[in-house]
Order: sequence, then C-alpha cells, then structure tokens
Amino acid sequence: MQQIDADVIVTQENTGDSSISIFLNSILNVNGNEYTAGTFINGYDSDNGIFYRTSCFSFLGNVPIHTALRDVNEFTLVHNATNDTIRIFSCHLKASPGYENSRAAEVDSIRKVTNALPAGTDFIICGDFNFYSSYEPGYQNLLHDDSISDGNFVDELAMPGVWNVPAYSPFHTQSPRVRSFGGGSTGGMDDRFDLILISSAVDEPGRITYKSNSLTPFGNDGMHYQDSINQPPNSAVSQTVANALHCASDHLPVYAEFIFSPPIGVNEIAGPVNTLKVFPNPSCEDVWISLYIVHEAALEITIYDAMARRLKIIKVDFSSRGKHDMKIAHAGEFIPGNYFLKVTSRDGANSSYIFTVE
Repeated sequence: MQQIDADVIVTQENTGDSSISIFLNSILNVNGNEYTAGTFINGYDSDNGIFYRTSCFSFLGNVPIHTALRDVNEFTLVHNATNDTIRIFSCHLKASPGYENSRAAEVDSIRKVTNALPAGTDFIICGDFNFYSSYEPGYQNLLHDDSISDGNFVDELAMPGVWNVPAYSPFHTQSPRVRSFGGGSTGGMDDRFDLILISSAVDEPGRITYKSNSLTPFGNDGMHYQDSINQPPNSAVSQTVANALHCASDHLPVYAEFIFSPPIGVNEIAGPVNTLKVFPNPSCEDVWISLYIVHEAALEITIYDAMARRLKIIKVDFSSRGKHDMKIAHAGEFIPGNYFLKVTSRDGANSSYIFTVE
C-alpha cells in the first residue's frame, strides 16, 4: 500500500467492522492518520469497504445494492479541491465457471442503478468480477450502451476473447501463488478477475477524467504466467514488494489514476468574491492573487497540488469591498507543477483557479 500510495482504496471480502479497523489502523495509518474509512454496512456474506485521504476527499454515503448473493456498494465521495462528486461501485461477483448467469443477474442489479443516474454522471466500478472472457453476459451487460440511458461502463483495456491465456499475461490478477497457505486460490498468474471500469463521462474530457494508460495490475510484469509473482526476477516491483504481494492476498491490487480539474480562468461570482485570478501565471517567483470583494467577508484560501493534497491554508478577513491583491506563496515554496487554489467564504460559496509554478 505504501508503494501504490493511493488516495482512495476500495476493498472486497471484508468480514466485518473489525477487518475495516485492522486495515485502517494497522496498514494505512501505521505511520500517521492520513486516511479514514467510509461507513461500513455489514450485509449478507462478505462486504465492501472504502478508505480515503481526508486531505483529498470527503465521504457522502454508502448505499447497498442487494443481489442474490452479496451486496454491491455505491460509495459517494466529494473531491475537496474541486467539489466534484464521484460514485464508486464496489462488487465481488459469484465465482467459478458455470455461474455466468448468476454473475449476469448481479450485473443487472447494478445496471438498474446506473441507468437511473442523470446523464453525464461520473462513476466507476471496481472489484473482483470473476469474469473469464469478454463473452460473459455480465461483462457484456456492463459495457452495453442502450442509447437510452448513460449507465454503461467503459473498459480501457481492449481484451477480446478468453482472458486466461499467455497473450494477456500483463493483465492477470489471480493468483500470485502456486502453493496453498492460509487459504486462498493457487495456480499462478492466469486470470483477469479484478477490473476498474469507468462511466462514459469519466472516459471523456471533463471535470473528472481517466488518465490514459494508467490502469495497472500492481506488481505484474507480464512474465509470470502460471507462476508465483515473487519468482525472481520481477521487473515491475522490488523483490520485497513481490514477496508482500505473494503473501497478502490471492489477488493483485489494481489501480488507475484520475484527474480532477476545476475550470481554468476567472470564475463567475461566488458569494462575496466577484473575480479571482492568480498572477503571474505561470510563475517562477512569488505567487499573488487578485480578488474583487463585493462586501465584507471572511475567506479561507486553500492551495492543493495536482494530486489534490492540501498544502497550505490562508485565512483572511476583508472589511471593505473592492480589489485586493495579496501574496499567497514565496518564490521556491512550491516545486514546479500545476496547483489548484480554492477560495471559500463563510457561507460555503467558493471559487477555484489553476496556476502553474515553473
């Protein structure tokens, strides 16, 4: 988990509140308190969990979608820097060959929910799907665009046909071990069970966008077909990490990167702030902001890096209307890159801006 350094982590096969607490406190927060867990709902069989960096996201809710076996959970988060909402569906579908119709029925329950979402909604689905090929009816239903709703998903990996073949070795996620110990499946790396699929809105340029080619089965170098992931050499990760993956689970974690982008430029009126801009932009010296205040206001100015980590908070009171310029960063305070600035008033209105340090 330290190597992946994710802002949001979604887990399956949680057996209860204790598993959430152990993963949060003994794994994610072992060196601090960066993460918290979203609300856990204990349903039938095993369940889903979500963990997130509090500097990056706020938790809105967890809604279970009931199926014939396990619940699918719809987690909703708000991105702190941009106020954009992302829905994350987590699932663990019925396992094993011969249960294709059971998995299809579970997917049908998911599509009934996503089909009812407004067009343009940003959502993703992740988890252990137990699909063996692109022919599976459940997989096809997830991707099916009915031209009526906007509830279909997009698979960023084009993998037609049967998946447990050597040609698809770089994308396999189960099993990283060939010998049984402590439970779990064996057989070596030869199945693509773990997926991250995205909505059409996330697939297209917008406020929340998938970063091309970022979808990664962590630790899979494509050279361990039907072998254990820690059989040397592994060119994707160190031997220490490969050993950890081998011992931790009978699945590899899968990650992807998503870009949250507020509008570029001067915002419209937001509460007491009429206009907002950053100058010079781009900058290699001190960074200033210019605000036009329409009435007395107490403002909080927050600066985030491109990964939505909160870097700096400035609180200031303006007792008079008019144009105000103030320095928000000294030369050399931030490394080169893109940054988000958000100005929030006491009544919750906010304006956002992107600036660049060279």
